[in-house]
Amino acid sequence: MRRPITTLPPLLLFLVFLCRGQRSNSDSDRPSCHRCDLTFSCNCSHAQFIVVPMVTDDALTLDLSFNNIVMVTDDDLKGHARLRVLSLHANRLSEIHSSAFASLWSLEELDLSDNEIKIINHKWFRKLGALQRLNLLHNPYRSLGPHPLFKSLVQLRRLSFGSDALEEIGRAHVSGIDQLEELRVHGDNLRRYEPGALADIWPLGHVYLSLHGPFLNNQSLASAMLGDVSYPETWVILENLHLATSQSLQPFREAAKKRIRYLSLHNVSISDQRVVEFLVVTDGVPLTFLKFDGVTLKGEGRWEKAYQTDHKALDEVYLRNVIVLDVYKFVSFLQLGFLLQYPRKVSVINAGVFVMPCATSYLLVNLQYLDLSDNLLTDLTLQETLCNGRGTLKDLRVLNISGNALKSLSTVSQLVTKLSKLTHLDISRNGYSWMPQSCPWPPTLRYLNISQAKLNTVTPCLPVTLQVLDLSNNNLNSFLLVLPALTELYLSGNKFLMLPLGWMFPNLQILNIQSNTLTMFSLSDLASYSRLKDLQAGQNKFDCNCDFVNFFQSDIQRRKVMHLSDGEDTYLCDSPLYLQGRAVGRVWLSIVDCHRVLFVSVSCGLALIVGVMVCILLWRLHAFWYLKMMWAWLKAKRGSQRRRRIRHETEPLLSFDAFISYSERDASWVENFLVPELEEPSQFTETQQNPPGSLSLCLHKRDFLPGQWIVDNIISAIERSRRTVFILSENFLQSDWCRYELDFSHFQLFDGHTDRDAVILILLEPLSRDDIPKRFCKLRKLMGSTTYLEWPQDDDRRAEFWNNLRKALNGRDG
Repeated sequence: MRRPITTLPPLLLFLVFLCRGQRSNSDSDRPSCHRCDLTFSCNCSHAQFIVVPMVTDDALTLDLSFNNIVMVTDDDLKGHARLRVLSLHANRLSEIHSSAFASLWSLEELDLSDNEIKIINHKWFRKLGALQRLNLLHNPYRSLGPHPLFKSLVQLRRLSFGSDALEEIGRAHVSGIDQLEELRVHGDNLRRYEPGALADIWPLGHVYLSLHGPFLNNQSLASAMLGDVSYPETWVILENLHLATSQSLQPFREAAKKRIRYLSLHNVSISDQRVVEFLVVTDGVPLTFLKFDGVTLKGEGRWEKAYQTDHKALDEVYLRNVIVLDVYKFVSFLQLGFLLQYPRKVSVINAGVFVMPCATSYLLVNLQYLDLSDNLLTDLTLQETLCNGRGTLKDLRVLNISGNALKSLSTVSQLVTKLSKLTHLDISRNGYSWMPQSCPWPPTLRYLNISQAKLNTVTPCLPVTLQVLDLSNNNLNSFLLVLPALTELYLSGNKFLMLPLGWMFPNLQILNIQSNTLTMFSLSDLASYSRLKDLQAGQNKFDCNCDFVNFFQSDIQRRKVMHLSDGEDTYLCDSPLYLQGRAVGRVWLSIVDCHRVLFVSVSCGLALIVGVMVCILLWRLHAFWYLKMMWAWLKAKRGSQRRRRIRHETEPLLSFDAFISYSERDASWVENFLVPELEEPSQFTETQQNPPGSLSLCLHKRDFLPGQWIVDNIISAIERSRRTVFILSENFLQSDWCRYELDFSHFQLFDGHTDRDAVILILLEPLSRDDIPKRFCKLRKLMGSTTYLEWPQDDDRRAEFWNNLRKALNGRDG
């Protein structure tokens, strides 16, 4: 879009020159642009730059359009020898240093359009030997300057120059240009043109001339200029014309003399009288292509004078964006019927056509291509246009009636069934809401476009002869129809959840199913398409599960299966949520995501094995027994603390001198030897209730409270006794309750309620520390740190044994 030329604000000018002054000292003051992609294409447009920013020296394309750059200095673009495309379009450029582009040896395209350049300097282009495209449009220069501008541009193929300010074009301005593929000249206010200035450009492919003023006021200038660029092989496009008078048509005489064959008029205002005069001017000219794009037509439809003109060479007529003023005054177009018998291609697009009379259709005897898209045709008026299928347009091969107000697919099929040579039919962008079960079609039909309608289902109405079918942008969610000849199928913008079954299309080569609701597809889905070469399935809602991601990355990306012409970056994950928006080809899934059942099974198996091994190890170390004992001790300890709180203060805490821990198998020794000796000494007298030397012992058979938990009894007995005596033997080591008593005593010792001499060990039979199993860790520890007594087998030594035992039991009292 062209931006109007405005005066640069003084503040902006000040900032620009301030930046330039500082720039001489350091490049660090220049802004930078880092918006470059992997192909080294840098898009720095719309960034409010007031000076040329710094970009990478590897840049191949640099777009600086739509900024506020005022000048380009001699070192702004140094170092960019690889640059091929430079766009400075729509800035505020008014000054460019003569050597600004000197280092751009590889530059192929330069766009300086829509700026404020008043003088074109030929030195800008001296080093641009590789330049192929140059755009200088819409700058306020009046002339191209006194020196040849383009003499050094030996590779130039596309040139655009001119603006509303351009006043003159001379031979020297464009000398040196030998051939061009495209020439654009904007000279609406051109005043002087040196004849022959553009005549040396040959061959010339397309020429665009905007000569609004000369066609109105200076027809000789327009005639000279149009004559210089008109060749039979050149496409001439004239823009912005107001053909109001007979004089305004005179320049076409020069084009007619050159036997022009291709002529396009864009943005034209013309009357019926001028149309007749145009046909007269071009009478006998081998004009094969005539195009009117953006036409405002006035008059009453009087075409009589053109009846005798010869336009047998006319092959294609193209009308688009036509406005007929006072259309109700027009009598008819039938008087132009002599023209309709020649063209093979006719396009009348967006012209407000609601009907083409059947009589007109009969005149189109050579017509092979008819485009009536974007008009006002209805089912009823289409019947009149095609003469109710009565055999008109017998040579028609292509019919485009898209973008009208058609609603009945059945009516269309019946009307075209008599078009015996019809191969292509475009009825898209109409209001079809349903498809009948059967429809007649011409047997020659190969291409059918019913896209952008409102179809919900596909029925056997479709012809089996189709090779290309476009059903894009409907409401389809399934396709169950065998089309054996189909090679291309377009289903984008529908609601498909899965690919159609491939066996229904044995010859399909291209499938487009973009923008649907596909969640995945697999190798088996594609295997059913025996000849499919190109799949376009991007922009769907893919579920990035392990199967699909693995298939996509291993088979699709490596092109083992299919070529994705729509690019792998369009295949994005929609689920799971944490992968949403990521490209399927760059997703990485862990073994937990891909083999969850196997992972859980293996993990549970390993956990079970480890658990079993740990259990075995704990069993070997008697850990379960220790845990059980620990729990029992803690429970009993809480009970003991509760008993202490409710015990009377006057009640003595200690009730026994010793608690005797022994095995039931050693009870005879305890009852026959230990108890009589300690509780019933030989010097006991009847007058003494508690004689000296008599000790109070706690035995489980005698002193444990019946009905109370045995562990509570053990803890209570240990707490209420000054000493704990363990009678050690093989029987003791085999008793679980003895181990309880031993361990509870040990805990009591470290709990702070008993002194370290509270435990007394008596060996009934010889036992060493090493003879005791390792699971009796407490006993082994006690035997290593505590003095123990051994029961003598010799009777003579027993008195000493009892004496030592009494001392041990009474040691606390001194």
